[in-house]
Amino acid sequence: MKVYDRLFIGGEWVTPAGTGTIDVINPTTEEVAGRVPDTTEADIDKAVAIARQAFDSGPWPRMQPTERAAILTKVSQAIQAEMQPMAELIATEMGSPVAWGSMAQVFAPSMILDYYVGLAGSYAFDDLRPGLMGQVLVASEPVGVVAAIAPWNVPLFIAAAKLGPALVAGCTVVFKPAPETPLDAFRLAELFEEAGLPKGVLSVVPAGREVGEHLVRHADVDKVSFTGSTVAGKKIGGICGEQLKRFSLELGGKSAAILLDDVNLDEALPMLLPNALMNNGEACIAQTRILAPRDRYQEVVDALVEKVSAMSVGDPLDPTVEVGPLVASRQRDRVEGYIKIGQEEGAKVALGGGRPAGIDKGWFVEPTLFVDVDNSMRIAQEEIFGPVLAVIPYDGGDEQAVAVANDSSYGLCGSVWTGDPTAAWPWPGECAPAPTCSTVPSPSTSPPPSGATRSRAWGGSSGAKASSSSSSRSR
Repeated sequence: MKVYDRLFIGGEWVTPAGTGTIDVINPTTEEVAGRVPDTTEADIDKAVAIARQAFDSGPWPRMQPTERAAILTKVSQAIQAEMQPMAELIATEMGSPVAWGSMAQVFAPSMILDYYVGLAGSYAFDDLRPGLMGQVLVASEPVGVVAAIAPWNVPLFIAAAKLGPALVAGCTVVFKPAPETPLDAFRLAELFEEAGLPKGVLSVVPAGREVGEHLVRHADVDKVSFTGSTVAGKKIGGICGEQLKRFSLELGGKSAAILLDDVNLDEALPMLLPNALMNNGEACIAQTRILAPRDRYQEVVDALVEKVSAMSVGDPLDPTVEVGPLVASRQRDRVEGYIKIGQEEGAKVALGGGRPAGIDKGWFVEPTLFVDVDNSMRIAQEEIFGPVLAVIPYDGGDEQAVAVANDSSYGLCGSVWTGDPTAAWPWPGECAPAPTCSTVPSPSTSPPPSGATRSRAWGGSSGAKASSSSSSRSR
């Protein structure tokens, strides 16, 4: 069992103000896997004060971006050097299968850091532009003290996505990981310490919602960057609006995968399903609404039942496992509640719907496939955050498919699956979810800007826009 008895505040391991602790429960064994201090409001006040001092008087904001980026390079290299142990640590915290997590939970965060390292040398922090009365210098400067709040589902990935742009821009950061996943966050803190990050620049303070709200409301926090539920995001947006404080929100999703009439299911489904059931379905970009043309609906359902039933469910530390346990018993209760709601609404369970046979411990739910789903049903409109897919028929051709995909309060991600990739997107500007994939998601050399819409996001959360969102003053 991994135990930390101190908090990482301002680059030093300090005794917490309180005596409370947070137990990290292994969702596979239901046993305690780690323990960390439970951050108090007094600890938050200390962390923010140190961050404020480091920003106002310390060297970090006054260093060149490339000098700051050199620290991120060391951290990225350190992450890559321990990919397997880090993937196993995250699997122990929240159940993500190592087969998926080694790349998505560990290597991808290092890629994000590398991207911002490159951006440090190419981004126009000082931009000379033509103006009405002559040239104007637009100087992007760090916004100040950033409160970064991350969820439990992809903890290291979100940490990198928040710390990368903020640190390159010259901000100081108070980072609050979710109480379910503090162990990888503290390991990341150790890596920053080993990389030589100056004192005062970073604090890592795991805590629950009440202490998190204290951080958001703190008068010396200049910007809040939050990833999590839409409900919490709305509250944070309201608080920041009252204080005229900068904020960026990355919230929920109910993404749709459109299968066009010419799709080759043998080719498409092996690529679609990892994106539909990624991370045990606990992913905001998971393609959980599968839109199928009505004249091929039964064919699609039969193919999905065959493919999903063959997926391996079990211990996420087993490299052959594709679906692991949910993060907590409350999450399993939530998912099982939605399965019941779907049946009450008239949808039919074609596969799954219960707990996997032969597994006596752990917060597991069978991969579940709903059919005869109307897009107005709650299981099609609300984020379930578990291994539950809804197959929705559409009539009237591709335009109707787009209309169904857009009939959602979310607008995060979408995909189009076709036998003709050159014709995959004939409706520019008509489908709100972004980004999109045609036939197969392709790796990108850099994080795309957050194109989320509707009840999904506010402010830039990735790409070059994230660095500019961490910068404030122009002159």
